Amino acid sequence: MMIKKLSIIASITLGLLAATAISMPANSAEIESLRGSSELDQDSKAPELKKYAKDGEPIARDYVQQPPLIPHKIKGYKVNLKSNKCLSCHSWKNYREAGATKISQTHFEDRDENVLANISARRYFCTQCHVPQVNAQPLVENQFEPITAISGE
Repeated sequence: MMIKKLSIIASITLGLLAATAISMPANSAEIESLRGSSELDQDSKAPELKKYAKDGEPIARDYVQQPPLIPHKIKGYKVNLKSNKCLSCHSWKNYREAGATKISQTHFEDRDENVLANISARRYFCTQCHVPQVNAQPLVENQFEPITAISGE
């Protein structure tokens, strides 16, 4: 009885595996990635360079707790252990004169919510959360819509 059940289960499993193999494409020529149809061992065409806006108004956020987006280009900005170019405009000392957004108070708290005199080490490297934006089409289709509490609609 046990052998009969095992052979039935094995037959069903093999049948499912065979059906899956038949439904899958036979070769990679039928699949196209975001790189296009270039084979992996060939160079693909370089993407068109996008233009960043000059300093602009803050970009609206799309979800709760979204880090603010950077509304300007940051090419050449140094952010390392010795310097942080972002602070030349966004620090509490300089933001008014620069006309920039002030760094959030949350950047001056450690993981235990203790208030610090300087920016927390975990918040110092700005581009780990904040990214510049360009007016580019999405790489893949999506139907994301911001929640109404953020968009105001």
